[in-house]
Amino acid sequence: MRQLFEATLYLIRLQIPNLNHIHLFSFPIIITTNMEICVWRNPFLFILFYIIFSVFVPSPSECCHLVDKTSLLDFKQKVTSDPSNLLKSWTLSTDCCKSWEGIACNSNGRVVNVSRPGLSSGDDFIIDTSMSGTLSPSLANLSFLELLDLSNLKDLTGPIPPEFGKLSRLSYLFLDTNKLSGSIPVTFKYLHQLKKLYLSDNTLSGTIPSSIFESFLSLSQLGLSTNQLSGPIPSSIGNLVSLSKLDMSRNKLFGSIPESIGRLKSLSYVDLSENELSGKIPNSIGNLSQVSLMYLNQNQLRGKIPSSISGLSSLVFCRLSENQLSGSIPPSIGNLPKIQRLIFENNKLSGKLPATLGHLVTLTDMYFSNNLFTGKIPSSFGNLKNLQILDLSKNKLSGEIPHQLVKLVSLQTLDLSFNPLGLSRIPNWFKKLGLFRLILAKTGIRGKLPSWLASSSLSTLDLSNNGLTGKLPTWIGNMTNLSLLNLSNNAFHSSIPEEFKNLTLLMDLDLHSNRFSGNLRAILSKNFQDPLGHYNSIDLAYNMFNGPLDENIGNEPVMDSILSLSLSHNPLTGHIPKSLGNLTTLQEIKLAENGLTGGIPTELGNAKELKTILLSNNNLEGAIPAQVLNLKDLQEFDVSENRLSGSIPPHKAKIPKSAFLGNHGLCGAPLPPCSHT
Repeated sequence: MRQLFEATLYLIRLQIPNLNHIHLFSFPIIITTNMEICVWRNPFLFILFYIIFSVFVPSPSECCHLVDKTSLLDFKQKVTSDPSNLLKSWTLSTDCCKSWEGIACNSNGRVVNVSRPGLSSGDDFIIDTSMSGTLSPSLANLSFLELLDLSNLKDLTGPIPPEFGKLSRLSYLFLDTNKLSGSIPVTFKYLHQLKKLYLSDNTLSGTIPSSIFESFLSLSQLGLSTNQLSGPIPSSIGNLVSLSKLDMSRNKLFGSIPESIGRLKSLSYVDLSENELSGKIPNSIGNLSQVSLMYLNQNQLRGKIPSSISGLSSLVFCRLSENQLSGSIPPSIGNLPKIQRLIFENNKLSGKLPATLGHLVTLTDMYFSNNLFTGKIPSSFGNLKNLQILDLSKNKLSGEIPHQLVKLVSLQTLDLSFNPLGLSRIPNWFKKLGLFRLILAKTGIRGKLPSWLASSSLSTLDLSNNGLTGKLPTWIGNMTNLSLLNLSNNAFHSSIPEEFKNLTLLMDLDLHSNRFSGNLRAILSKNFQDPLGHYNSIDLAYNMFNGPLDENIGNEPVMDSILSLSLSHNPLTGHIPKSLGNLTTLQEIKLAENGLTGGIPTELGNAKELKTILLSNNNLEGAIPAQVLNLKDLQEFDVSENRLSGSIPPHKAKIPKSAFLGNHGLCGAPLPPCSHT
């Protein structure tokens, strides 16, 4: 009755905000701070209070309970911004069960659902909005509440009220994607009915209270990702026997993965990635026979992959990359009947690749790059009929590539780069593969490009860091699907054939460190197919390209979205084209150690995205334009060893003294001050 009485007085105050004293027949009704009221001395005052009470307290025929209505209105009062009017229908004069959007009640007029998420959708609409404010402790008075969804409101701040622990009937709590701070309330241990708890994408900190995991016996989904939680994962997590989804990724959790995690027999999804977890992967992981997705990447896990991994009979996606795992892959890995993706890259795994990997006929992606694997590629890999991506790059694999790989009819990407394979040449049977991406950098290839490439459908070809020689063949123009071509660090010696213009989809070109010669016309004015085929990057450094740069280089449509242009260390002549300033997306330009003359064009300052400008070791003259030196994103600038003169313009970028040396006419910070004589 007291709670009902307090709620009545609260509603009176909402209706008459400045109500402190009401005078009737010269007798005051005084509403005091401790919610007591003196009315009994005068019958007229009793009648007045009865009338007020009758107005604000619903009759049994009405639906909304007064306590619940009061609690919700108090929450609304603490909302400082509601741009989409999610709470517009929440008014004092309407029934919260019948008229308020996002509210559902039971047959007794008690609120059971509060659902006002910032992201929702229907058959023909999507609402994505926000709400600013704090969580009101008064929501804890919704004693029949089963669902509270205030997710995706983006701007709810402050702590989660510990009073929420009183919501003993709560089954679903969604507070994710806000800006909530503080710790996870220990009082959550009283939420025995909780089935789903999502607190992800906030700024929660502190440790995870061990006691809450001792109470969540009905919890099926737990989302704590993308916070600032620290400390170990409590061993009490093993009590969450109903848990099917566990996401603690992108926090600052440290310590070992508790052995007790193996007791979560219902778990189908586990993501502990992007933390600071260390120690070994527990052997008990093999008990999780229902897990289909397991992400443990980007931690500091050590030791071997346990042989018990074979117990993960439902596993589809497994990512253990970016750790410090060592030792060999256990042969038992061949017993994963449903596996599709194995991502083990960026570890310290060693030894030979087990032949049992060839048993994984459901496998589509194998990422094993940047480890220490040795020996030959197993011929059993030819059994992986569904394999689409095979990345074994940056290991110590040797020997011939097994001919059995020709059976990989689904293979789209093959990356064997940076292995001492000693290939000598690309095997001819490669032409039978329907590859889109072929990456064989630093694999020992020598001689000329094989002519069968002309009829391939490759979109990416990387043969860099090999011993390829000869001319760039005219049939290169037949490789019209190419979007990336990297032939850098070889020994090609020729001009660029006119047919190069036919590479209408090419967007990234790297030919640096060869002996290419002639002009750049075929490259810089190639054809394209809108919206594709516009350059992202061009690297032609360390070649023998000659002649002046075309004055209209910056006006070529194929150049209009370029980010990086590197032409350094070529015997180029002439001026720096003013039109380079029209390349509004350009972030990096390298024209060092050419034979360029004239001045630095002021127009270069119109390329507002520039971060790197390298013009050293040329014959440039005149002053440094202030507009260029004061580009807002400039990070690296070098004009050393030229013939520049005048005062260095004042600038905010931190540019070392060495970037200006070798220009005897330059002065001013960071060089010695200019003489006033």
